[in-house]
Amino acid sequence: MINEFYKDMTGKGSVIRQFFDYANKKGAEIGMENIYNFSIGNPSVPVPQTFTDRMIELLQTEDPVKLHSYSPSLGLPSTRQAVADSLNKRFGMNYTMDHIFMTSAAASALAHALRCVTKDGDEVITFAPYFPEYVPYVTGTGAKLTVIPADITTFQINFEEFEKSLNPNVQAILINSPNNPSGIVYSTATITKLADILRAKEKEYGHPIYLISDEPYREIVFAGVDAPFISKLYENTICCYSFSKSVSLPGERIGYMAVNPACEDAKLLVLMAGQISRFTGHNCPPSIIQMAVESVLDQTSDLSIYETNKNILYKELTRIGYEMVEPGGTFYMFPRALTEDANEFCWRAAKELNLIIVPGDSFLCPGHFRISYCVTTDMVEKAIPLFEKLYKLYR
Repeated sequence: MINEFYKDMTGKGSVIRQFFDYANKKGAEIGMENIYNFSIGNPSVPVPQTFTDRMIELLQTEDPVKLHSYSPSLGLPSTRQAVADSLNKRFGMNYTMDHIFMTSAAASALAHALRCVTKDGDEVITFAPYFPEYVPYVTGTGAKLTVIPADITTFQINFEEFEKSLNPNVQAILINSPNNPSGIVYSTATITKLADILRAKEKEYGHPIYLISDEPYREIVFAGVDAPFISKLYENTICCYSFSKSVSLPGERIGYMAVNPACEDAKLLVLMAGQISRFTGHNCPPSIIQMAVESVLDQTSDLSIYETNKNILYKELTRIGYEMVEPGGTFYMFPRALTEDANEFCWRAAKELNLIIVPGDSFLCPGHFRISYCVTTDMVEKAIPLFEKLYKLYR
């Protein structure tokens, strides 16, 4: 008999993907140039040339057997050490390769980290608005996901509601900064306060509370924004990173789990991740991609277009009358919808203008909508009149 749980999930696909698929289908009918697709976070700038050159060099010069062999369960030692060295240099940490586990991007890092520190019946807390895939990531471990309502005035952590929800069953806190979908960056003050609360609760409950930090947008931070390295501020932090956004490698599925050396059982958690792979079928990302990514650990793609697009959208949409908290990073913004029913606003009104945006209900923050502006600046500028037309439908 087939598994009923996964059978039921087939009818509950990603809303983001539904909008993305609709945009592609409609674009095939009327021309993609007539679709203003702000639905999905697919980077729109090329990978650094350094990565491409290194891939070519590896293919031309490296022993093919070595190049295409299985890597060790924890990842290539050279890549793990290079990641540790880069983090140490950039953030003043003291990682070694024993604290690094190479993964198929941040999704795999999160799946492993959650399984490392939770068991059936445990509780994980996250904060709205949040990436919808956190639900399967957490429930797939047997743990329960508790979502703290958003503080829509700042999109920093809603500490009042958070402290009400803490209890001895909470084993991990899952955060995402810079945040998808709000674009907000948690400040040093926010993370410091969170860390102080967690340390106090660890003493009260008699067990560690792990901070699982989902950081695929860590490098996409705008000028003047306070963006602390979260592992620097809390000992029991597990950083889950992806090169998908910073160097535009979403298709290569490469990232890592980095356990703070000060974390309880730090090296053991990495070894455990290797064993978890036996159950998830992860079995390491490709060797050639690990080798090539070593060349861009301290580089990014040209990310400036994202800040350019943010500045245009924020200036023009607020001029029109939309309300939002200004993003500090990522390539997302999260304005208030012009009606309480953001689904109606996005699925009907915006879609009729071929303006593809995603309702905030998907991020457990109704009354808002997400704009993913990893698109050309030309498309952003051409979309402004459509946002103005949409506003006038309701005002």
